[in-house]
Amino acid sequence: MAGGGGGGVGSRVKVVGQVERVDGATLSYAEFVERFMRPNLPVVLTGLTSSWRSCHDWTLAADRRAPDLEFLARSFPSPLVQVADCSSREFSDQKRLEMSMREFVDHWVGSSSNGDSDGSLLYLKDWHFVKEYPGYVAYTTPTFFADDWLNMYLDSHPIHRDSDIANHTNEINCADYRFVYMGPKGTWTPLHADVFRSYSWSANVCGRKLWLFLPPSQSHFIFDRNLRSSVYNINDDVSEKQFPEFNNTKWLECTQEQNEIIFVPSGWYHQVHNLEDTISINHNWFNGYNLHWVWNLLHEDYKVAKDYIEDIRDICDDFEGLCQRNLAANTGMNFYDFFVFITRFALANIVELYHIQNPKDTDFISAETANHFVYNLMSIRDVASKMVSTEAFNTENICNISEQNRSAFSDIIKILEEESFRRLLVALSKAYNYIDRGQKDCLKMKDSSQKGCLSVTCLKPDCNVVGDITSFMREIHGPMDLVTLIDSALSDR
Repeated sequence: MAGGGGGGVGSRVKVVGQVERVDGATLSYAEFVERFMRPNLPVVLTGLTSSWRSCHDWTLAADRRAPDLEFLARSFPSPLVQVADCSSREFSDQKRLEMSMREFVDHWVGSSSNGDSDGSLLYLKDWHFVKEYPGYVAYTTPTFFADDWLNMYLDSHPIHRDSDIANHTNEINCADYRFVYMGPKGTWTPLHADVFRSYSWSANVCGRKLWLFLPPSQSHFIFDRNLRSSVYNINDDVSEKQFPEFNNTKWLECTQEQNEIIFVPSGWYHQVHNLEDTISINHNWFNGYNLHWVWNLLHEDYKVAKDYIEDIRDICDDFEGLCQRNLAANTGMNFYDFFVFITRFALANIVELYHIQNPKDTDFISAETANHFVYNLMSIRDVASKMVSTEAFNTENICNISEQNRSAFSDIIKILEEESFRRLLVALSKAYNYIDRGQKDCLKMKDSSQKGCLSVTCLKPDCNVVGDITSFMREIHGPMDLVTLIDSALSDR
């Protein structure tokens, strides 16, 4: 195995159990939440991909276990895709290259036919397929993963508002977090926990993968004494001097077969190896159930970024602003990006909750869906209450916040009238309708230019949801105001 230190894949670690395997076709959404999402446990789901176009188009007619590389290169001629060289380490990841889809496929075919003569083992990763080819519906997201706040938001909003951050090259890479991965047998991904400590799901269109999982309660075992450097490859001879507690780790293992989907919970470190030529579809996502994981990561990374430059505080005109710019560059978003995010999801959930509290004005919504909106608001409230005491939101720093960020969370009426917010609300409303009723009975999307109410479930032409919300509060100046707004919205529940 490329990058390995001898022995079989995972042979150097203690495996104490296997990831549970469940028939997804017989599992309800509520059962998935209670058994796996809420307790933050991994699971392999079967029986969910039989209707996917990708499972037919992207595999050879004569052998559905093998990828149809020529079809992919011909049909999706992306000028640049991101490729990892699995035989070359660069800092804490594999060395990344850019090439055309045709160049990548030609390398794959050539390496397979001549025994990989140049020694490189290339793995296409993080291909934003849905964004590049929106008209080609390769798959349907299973209902278990439909409550995807991250990708709902990015479909209508930028992740950053500040112009000096938004122009960063990373902005291209956070257009969405829906990816396709493709690689020959032997390609692999080093030990890591997912971006933002999000959930992820990964479906094998073809091929097989071996996963090794470490529970969050043991994650400190893979770090050095200073909690700065982590183990790169669990198959290496891991230095006991550098990582003195690594031998205490206990792992779960899973061999993911073709057409199976694996759910990766928040904060679980994992290492993945392709046992065959493999194509997979992958999403990173978060929602009310793991929002606290996202905030905890941002807060921890913020403390690191702040400590690193603490010695220049006295000579810096905007020390907090610099901390936030560094946090955005290192982690992918900062406190202000995240606050705009949770403010808009709070407002979207309040709009939906308003209609539940006024049942004559709305299409039927189940009690289970109603409970989701309440849970979401309580989750956002919990995170916002933790943000109140942070230095970023004290009076001085709020006064220094950029106009782009301030306008994105302050004026509630303006937010509710924005086209981007309308699209977000439609996406949230449709997602819960999909979860509640199933794909075959989804409501048609309303015209986003309509006046008055924004909810796709609303039946009343003169709905006063905007007036109802702004009767509680018209402007949000920081996390404490968001807490107050949510308390007001929940007061009648």
